Amino acid sequence: MPSLLFKLRNVPDDEAEDVRELLSEHNIEFYETTAGNWGISMPGIWLHNDNDYPTARQLLDTYQQQRSQQHRAEYQAAKAEGRAETQWQWLRQEPLKVIGSLLAILILLYLSISIFY
Repeated sequence: MPSLLFKLRNVPDDEAEDVRELLSEHNIEFYETTAGNWGISMPGIWLHNDNDYPTARQLLDTYQQQRSQQHRAEYQAAKAEGRAETQWQWLRQEPLKVIGSLLAILILLYLSISIFY
């Protein structure tokens, strides 16, 4: 029976490609499902053989831990060099979007609280 190894919803293309390569390098048979025409199905990477699941899970966990450490290191380096985007920079780049978001939050907060008063 097929086993779901990795959900592909909201996953960057480079990460999905890395997972495919990782499984192929270790001769683990898999197939992919898409979100379908309406985007409501489960996109994912599935294993053909249940016996491969523990090995594939171990490989995937190791890969994700390394990826996480790499991205954190890149962010810390960018932050130390002053290249990391701050909220003030975001406000300067897209003021209407930030102000609109804050206004929407305040309206929802008001509507949620006004019921009790």
